Amino acid sequence: MKNIRNFCIIAHIDHGKSTLADRLLEYTRTVSQRELQAQTLDDMDLEKERGITIKSHAIQMDYEYRGEKYILNLIDTPGHVDFSYEVSRSIAACEGALLIVDAAQSIQAQTISNLYLALENDLEIIPILNKIDLPSANPEEVTDEIIGLLGCNAEDVLRVSGKTGEGVHRLLEKIVEKIPSPNGDPDAPLQALIFDSVFNPFRGIEAYFKIVNGKLIKGQKVRFMATGKSYNADEIGTLKLKQVPKNVINCGDVGYIISGIKEAREVKVGDTITSAENPAQLPIEGFEEVKPMVFAGIYPIESEDFEELRASLEKLRLNDASLVFETESSAALGFGFRCGFLGMLHMEIIQERLDREFNMNVITTVPNVSYFGYSKKAPNTPILINNPSEMMDPGTMDRVEEPYIKASIITKSDFVGSVMTLCIEKRGEIVNQSYLTEERVELVFNMPLSEVVFDFYDRLKSISKGYASFDYHPIGFRASKLVKMDILINGDMVDALSSLIHQDNAYSIGKKMCEKLRELIPRQQFDIAVQAALGTKVIARETIKALRKDVTAKCYGGDISRKRKLLEKQKEGKKKMKQIGRVEVPQTAFMAVLKLND
Repeated sequence: MKNIRNFCIIAHIDHGKSTLADRLLEYTRTVSQRELQAQTLDDMDLEKERGITIKSHAIQMDYEYRGEKYILNLIDTPGHVDFSYEVSRSIAACEGALLIVDAAQSIQAQTISNLYLALENDLEIIPILNKIDLPSANPEEVTDEIIGLLGCNAEDVLRVSGKTGEGVHRLLEKIVEKIPSPNGDPDAPLQALIFDSVFNPFRGIEAYFKIVNGKLIKGQKVRFMATGKSYNADEIGTLKLKQVPKNVINCGDVGYIISGIKEAREVKVGDTITSAENPAQLPIEGFEEVKPMVFAGIYPIESEDFEELRASLEKLRLNDASLVFETESSAALGFGFRCGFLGMLHMEIIQERLDREFNMNVITTVPNVSYFGYSKKAPNTPILINNPSEMMDPGTMDRVEEPYIKASIITKSDFVGSVMTLCIEKRGEIVNQSYLTEERVELVFNMPLSEVVFDFYDRLKSISKGYASFDYHPIGFRASKLVKMDILINGDMVDALSSLIHQDNAYSIGKKMCEKLRELIPRQQFDIAVQAALGTKVIARETIKALRKDVTAKCYGGDISRKRKLLEKQKEGKKKMKQIGRVEVPQTAFMAVLKLND
């Protein structure tokens, strides 16, 4: 056990985590030159295309230092705020963390957020200044910022370049010297923490774990404590670039288990594996439950694909434990699922993965957040409102409370004015403004989560020319003047387009939505009215004009009454068509609400 080191790499998005992981794999000869490629651990097509890490990736390296052999278990984590749950799971399985800061970009919001997460779990932090080979790098100034943040000495900050490999040998030595070995009891009953799992169509579910106490032997009968079910450990092993089967995995090590589990719901991330014959008394503590921030409905385009969509979502949840879903139905779209995501990028990635990995064509409804409603009869009993259609009648409602977040924005001092204007427009209240350096300012706001869900992140990046970084965490619920806005198309309410919005913004948002839908809904043979309504009061309207057909084209001359007769006949036909005609709302219309300011 004393020669095992478990550590993860944490940093803001695009600070060079995956590139540095490549150098560690190369210098420990875990991956041959032939197998090595840019971002070796990012194995999903989406990760390669977008250049971001979406999933945490675990890999084991062998390293020799001063004549002794060490096992280094590395977990490369995502940097985007939407995947912070992946980071918290990785941290739970480690004793140390490499905190990477880009020498050109300096400390960003997510750097600070991930650092606090690691400190809460008592991890040993190794600060690293990356990308020192860049012409725009400013190592002296950024080193001072790291010292101010961590309270360490200048010599503790390692200067490396993930691209050229400079300083990587010193980093490997520092990992062995500074990161503590796991502290467990090899003779105690088996306790292993599941921190990830994947679905293999041929072998069932593969669970990745870290052994906290005891040891795991191949063929041993094990029990999953959350579900209480027992299985045989058919195959166990360690995680190199490919899986390496072993007969025994000892205390403190990281590995995988295949036990022929076919049902996705039988494996929960954060669960404890123990021995069936000699079980541990208690599961491992300290693993936090996921808190979804954004909710949206996902519906199959063909209603007979409902069960297939359920199976796809369950397999996806194995691989992404932050996805939460439950069944719901909509008058416009039939049966589907209400899904909880950690943010808009997370929602976009899930939609893309459903399409690529499971060939599922789905419609996603307008994203929203959860509210608490209180009725006049029971003003102290909260009723959870997950969907605008669940909103109470205004006559019986006492008040509605919406979730608030504390948003931390780090930006250049030139953009403070425009960032403040954006946050105040989104109903934000400034809590704190502090200068980290002469150039960089941290702004802290309390804001409603519903205002951040839509286009906030995109607009923040635009007005700050890409220099602002954003991080947030929930701080509870507050009472607000919220109203339910319905969209009527041809007189029929489309429940999937309903939304809860602040009373002061209702008119402007209603008008923008009607204008946007007029552009996106295809024209029919009859006029279509697109209306935004608060209860029975219509606050905005646009008309999609009918396609014209010249029915009098065949009349050459002759009496005017012939033409009038044809026109009257057409008018009757259009009236009848309007009563029975159904307007198909395209998928782009559901997502248009997110881009009202474009």
